[in-house]
Order: sequence, then C-alpha cells, then structure tokens
Amino acid sequence: MAKTQTWRARRTQFMHRVHARLAARAKLPSGFVSQPEPRSIGRYVRGRQLTAGNFLFSGQLIEAPDSSIWDIDATEPHIVSELHGFAWLDDLAAVGDGKARQKAQDWVFDWIERYGDGGGPGWTPDLAGRRLIRWINHAFFILRGQTRGGSELFFQSLARQALFLSRRWKRASPGLPRFEALSGMVYAGLSLEGMSHHVAPALKALAQDCETQIDREGGIPTRNPEELLEVFTLLNWAALALDESKLAQPEELMRAISRIAPTLRALRHADGGLARFHGGGRGIDGRLDHALSSSGSKTRAGDGLHMGFARIQSGRTTLIVDAAPPPKDEASYDAHASTLAFELTSGRRPLIVNCGSGQSFGEDWRRAGRATASHSTLAIDGYSSSLLGAPSRLDGLRHELLSQTPGSVVIEETQLQDGVRLEVGHDGYRRTHGLTHARTLELSLDGRSLVGEDLLTTLSDGDKSRFDRAMDREKLQGMSFAVRFHLHPEVDAQVDLGGAAISLTLKSGEIWIFRHDGVATMTLEPSVYLENGRLKPRSSQQVVLSARAMSYATRVRWSLAKAQDTPNTLRDLVQDERSDVQFE
Repeated sequence: MAKTQTWRARRTQFMHRVHARLAARAKLPSGFVSQPEPRSIGRYVRGRQLTAGNFLFSGQLIEAPDSSIWDIDATEPHIVSELHGFAWLDDLAAVGDGKARQKAQDWVFDWIERYGDGGGPGWTPDLAGRRLIRWINHAFFILRGQTRGGSELFFQSLARQALFLSRRWKRASPGLPRFEALSGMVYAGLSLEGMSHHVAPALKALAQDCETQIDREGGIPTRNPEELLEVFTLLNWAALALDESKLAQPEELMRAISRIAPTLRALRHADGGLARFHGGGRGIDGRLDHALSSSGSKTRAGDGLHMGFARIQSGRTTLIVDAAPPPKDEASYDAHASTLAFELTSGRRPLIVNCGSGQSFGEDWRRAGRATASHSTLAIDGYSSSLLGAPSRLDGLRHELLSQTPGSVVIEETQLQDGVRLEVGHDGYRRTHGLTHARTLELSLDGRSLVGEDLLTTLSDGDKSRFDRAMDREKLQGMSFAVRFHLHPEVDAQVDLGGAAISLTLKSGEIWIFRHDGVATMTLEPSVYLENGRLKPRSSQQVVLSARAMSYATRVRWSLAKAQDTPNTLRDLVQDERSDVQFE
C-alpha cells in the first residue's frame, strides 16, 4: 500500500509541475474585475520581526537582515508550506509602513522571478489557493508605487497561477487543502479578468465538499479545532466575496457556515482560545472572534458532543474533554492519542492543558506530542491509548497514521443539584492489558471545584484473562500507570501541606488546590508546552499521580478546587505574554 501511495504522490507532483509549466507559458488577460476587501488578520509584532530580517518558521529562526526570504535554506516540508503559502503577507500588511511594504514587494516579485515559470515547490493546489487569496487581498499594498511593467508582471503571475489552479484543484487532498484550493479559485475567478468562467465549477465543488467534508454537527474528519477554524474562515471569505460580486451564495455553503459556528463556540475556552487537540493550537489572536462575527451566525452551542468533544462551563471555569475515538485513516495524519484528556481554563487563564503539537519543533517533538503521556489523562506506562502505525505518504509527505485506536468511547452527562457530572470511558488498553479506562468529572455549579475519578477495570472474563497474562509479563508486580495533569507555563505550582496537596497560582491571583485520595503517589514533575511561534518548547510542570494496577479494578480519586479565600471574581489586569514573538 505504501508503495502505491508513493507512486501516486510522485505522479501527482509530476503532473502539478507539467501544468505549472504550461500555465507559465500562457498569454492571459491581466487586471482586476473586482477585488475583495482584505479580511485576513496578521500579527503586527511578527511583521516587525520579518522586516528586521528575523525569519521564524516552524520553530526555526534565521537572522538575515539583508537577505531575501527566498534565500532561506528551507527543505523541511512545513517551512516550505509556510513560505510559499504567503500567509506571512498578512503580518507585513498588519505593520503597513513603508519598510514592510518594500519587503512585501521585493519578496513577491522575487518569487515571480524565481518560481513564476512553474518551478519550485510552491506549485500545489492548496498552496496556490492560499497564495492567490493573499496576493489578491493585499494587491494594493503590493502594487503601490510600482511601474506599469511591474503591475503587468504581477497580474500575469496571478492569472497564470489561477489557470494552474483551475486545472489542478481536483487533485487537492480532501479537507483543508481542498478548501484552500477551491476558495482560492473562487477568489481568482471573481477578481481577475478572463477568469469568471472558473467560478461556477469551483462553487459547485465547494458546495459538494461542504456537504461531504463537514458533518451534520459542524465537524471535520481530522477533529482538529484550529483546522476547523481555518476551513470556517475560508468559507466566510468565499461567501463574502460572492456577496460583494452580487452573486448568489450556494445554500450548501451557507448551511456549512451555520453548522460550524456553534461548534467553534463550543470548542472555545473562556479565555477565547481554542482547545488544543489533534494537532491544533489556540488559533491566532482575534481570528476566531472575527470569523464568528463575519459569519453572521448567532447560534449557540447545543447539548451533546461537538466534533467529539464535551464541554462543561460553570461560573468562570471551562472544561473541554476529548470524548470520542480519534480520527481514522488518512484523517489521522496529525491526530493524537488524547482520548479522555481534558483542558481547563479559569476566566482568561489556562490552568490544565495538553502539551500540544510539536510539529514546528521537528519530528521527534511531533511524535512526543501525539503520545497519551503528553495529555492530561491516564496512560499505562509505555503505552498510548492509540498507536502510531507504519509511515504512509500523503501529498508526497511522510506521515504516521494512528492505528489500534479505541473501538468504543462511551459518554454520559448528568445534571446534578450542585453541578454537572460527566462519565466517559474507552477501551484503548483492552487489547494489550484487558483494561478499560473510565473517567468521572464533576464540576460544581459555581465552577470553583472539579472532582475526578480515574478507573482501570476489566469488563469480561476475556478481559480478566488478558489482564492475568499482562500481570505475568510484569512478574505479578502490577501495571504501572500515571494520571497526568499538564499545567500551563504561567501557572506557579508548589507542593503544599507536607506533600498532601499542590497549590496552583495563576497570574490573575487565583489559587487552586490539587488533592488526591492517597491511593497513588503524587509528584510535581517537569513538562513542556508546545506552541507555534517559539524557537523551542516552553518549560512547564505537571502534576502526576503514579500507581500500579494490581487487581481487576484500580481507582484513583482527585480534586481541584479554588482556595477558600479566592474571590469569585478578580480584576485580571496582568498583561498576557505574546507567544508569537518569543525568541528565547
């Protein structure tokens, strides 16, 4: 199977190159029929860093103040994608001064000179779509002060890229890459002279993908919240561009936007950031609010699961739990073994987190971030609830898909007189150890306390036999396991009460106390927080409850509660640390 995928990927790349060369030779009309309003949100400080020659992509910093961005020695696929997708134009436009504009102009025309003939790695449908949207969005920024010859060169390149995309969008992978390609085709068809005939087929395909790739609950197969936000943003942009061009918006497109909006609201913590699961991060500051506002959808999140996640909110506390099996097959290329893991935010301060995606720090960190031990849940030592399978190739890139995932994940939510109880369980350790992991979480009505229980148990005679065999392998010493609670880097954790509790102090001044029932050994250990825009992972801490499963049922109870003298509301005036500009 792997050889077949590799051959197909090579053939697809070869045909991309052929059509890129053909498009580069075409003589096409040049100019705008109309231009959508720029809607992409850039990061001002990141733009400042770019103008200073500090290139930070996928965790790698290159300081080259007098060099072109295309002189970066970029062979790592994720860096190549970031460069040739031109999302960094948003950051330069956010600065908007003469120096930033000069950099944008130099680098755009340098790209045309180096790669505009169809050469280089940027000629794939998803990157072409992403690039077209940015070039069209920021065309006035790029063209200001240009000669007539420069403007014609820019428009010719736009038209040739649009022609390439019109021939190759069908080869984009399902999901975000295809949405990027189709949205870019819609943008180009509406904006450029001689391209209007490409709008109808692109819209038809986009409408079809809205029906097949976005489920009835507004979720996508990858279950990546940040990727869902990117899809939502693209659909919003396409809908608004159609509206500005006085064209009808497909019903499928509008229904998809209406389905996604409440799901994103459910996946947003009280601090405004997205839950970090399955390769996704918090999202760029302001993008989620802007996307929800642009959609016009006011629908709130309903009861039940949202893209497989359960959300509980009481008082100022938000709890989001991964309560469904992980993505399957090709949708699992970035998926994590995070079943039953949760994140907790108090007000605008994250408290319990997952380590996150290590993709921007290299393959070793990426693999580590996908393991169960990198999430706030229970893991049997040496095992994850889902395993990484043999490497496969998607779009010419090497990926390890998940295998041996939990076959069953159950959930039950109960409204209590004084709060909410969530009971979840999965069978990810049943095949290897005969054990099912069940977790109970009770959040009080005022959001001031969370009481939890983690249970490893056998459910059948067959499970007991597997457990006995596992015990024999361990020489009857029991199965070592740990329940981990990864803390945000800005949480100050101290062992308290002679080792019986751990106090957790947030920058807002809130103090939370972690306790347990004494069945396990409680320790405070190092951890990491993986986030984009950093040179290296941030050091943090984790509370770990370690124990051994010696019988057919082992139970660990714990609690997390605000200290009694912590008020219900605080004036949280401490300035947040911006993660996208840290070069330490």
